[in-house]
Amino acid sequence: MTEQPLSQGASRPRARDLGIQIGRFEPGPWNAITDVAGVRVGHTTLITGDGPLVVGQGPVRTGVTVIYPHAGNIGTDPVYAGSHVLNGNGEMTGLLWIGEAGKLTTPIGLTNTHSVGVVRDALISYDLQRGSTVQSAWSLPVVAETFDGVLSDINGMHVRPEHVWAALDAASTGPLAEGCVGGGTGMICHGFKGGIGTASRVLPAERGTWKVGVLVQANHGQRHLLRIDGVPVGREIDLQAVPRPMLQAPSGTGSIIVIVATDAPLLPIQCRRLAQRATIGIARTGGVGENSSGDIFLAFSTGNRGLADPPGPDGTLSVRTLPDDALSSLFEAVAEATEEAIINALCAAATMTGINGSTAYELPLDRLQEVMARYGCGTPFGG
Repeated sequence: MTEQPLSQGASRPRARDLGIQIGRFEPGPWNAITDVAGVRVGHTTLITGDGPLVVGQGPVRTGVTVIYPHAGNIGTDPVYAGSHVLNGNGEMTGLLWIGEAGKLTTPIGLTNTHSVGVVRDALISYDLQRGSTVQSAWSLPVVAETFDGVLSDINGMHVRPEHVWAALDAASTGPLAEGCVGGGTGMICHGFKGGIGTASRVLPAERGTWKVGVLVQANHGQRHLLRIDGVPVGREIDLQAVPRPMLQAPSGTGSIIVIVATDAPLLPIQCRRLAQRATIGIARTGGVGENSSGDIFLAFSTGNRGLADPPGPDGTLSVRTLPDDALSSLFEAVAEATEEAIINALCAAATMTGINGSTAYELPLDRLQEVMARYGCGTPFGG
C-alpha cells in the first residue's frame, strides 16, 4: 500500500511539456487549481496486491483526493458556490444545500463510488476532533465519486477515515500530482488510463486578471471520440493499437467530476453558470455525457469572504459581483482549463494492472506527439 503525498509529482510530462497548448489564455504559475490563492489539494493513494479479485483483500487501486477552497476555516468562512449536472448517474453529496443556500461550507472530497459515505463521515469527524469547523453542530460535506471497479476491489471498502485524514493533513498549495493518484488512482479515460488532472487560466489585465483553476477526476469517454486540441487522437490511436481493459464496463458508462475555483467575485447563480461551462471542455475532448455517465460539476468563488460575519448596522452584508457581461471571459477560461485538465490526466497517468489482470494502458506519448505533428499541432516527435 502506498500513501502518495501531494509533493510527489507525476514522472510523465504534461500537455504543455509536449507542446500542446489549449486556448488563448495563459495558465497560472503551476497551471493548477492551486493557482487560485488559498486553494489546497491533498491525495492519499492506495495501491496493494495483484492477481485475482478477492473481495475485502484486493487488488486495491483506489484513494481519496481533498480540496480546501481557501486557507481559512471554510466552516466558519463559507464561499459562494453553484453546481451543474450534465448526466446524473453519479453522486456529489451536499448539493441540495448548495442549491438552497448557495454556499460551500466544507472541504471537497473525491473518491470511488462505494467510498462516498466513509469520506463524508471522515470529513465531519476530522472537523470535530481537529478544532471543529462545523457550524451549529451539523455539516453537509461535499463528496463526489467515479467508479474504479474495473481495476480495484471496489466492494472491499478499502478507503478508511485515516486515509481521508491523511489527505487533509497533506493538503498544500503549489504544483499537484496528477494521473494515478488519490481518487483518480483506479480511473480510466477514453479507454486509456485516466485519473486526476488539473489546469488553470489567468485573464489578461484588461479583463481583471482573475484566476480560474480546474481539477478533474476523469473516468469517462469512448476511444473513438477522443480529441486533443481538435486532433482525432482516439481514431489515430485506436483500440487495435492500444486496447482498453479487458474488464472495461459497457459502452456508455463512466463519469467525470469537475471542480472549478475562481477568485473572481461571483454570486451563487454566476458560480452555477461557471460550472455549466465545464461541459464545453469535456465536449472538446470527446465527452458526450452518455446515458450511464455521472458528469457532475461544482464551481466556487473565493471573491466574497466573510459571508458568515455579523451584518452591519443596517442588518445587511456587503458582497461584490462582476457584471454578467464580464462573465464570458471566465466561461472561456473554464472551458480551456477543463479541456487541458483532462489532457493532463491522460498524459500523467501510467499503465496500471488491477483485478484479475485487467490492464488500463497509458496514452503512449511518443505516438501522441507523432499524431499531433502530423496534424500540425504540438511539438514534433523527438523535437
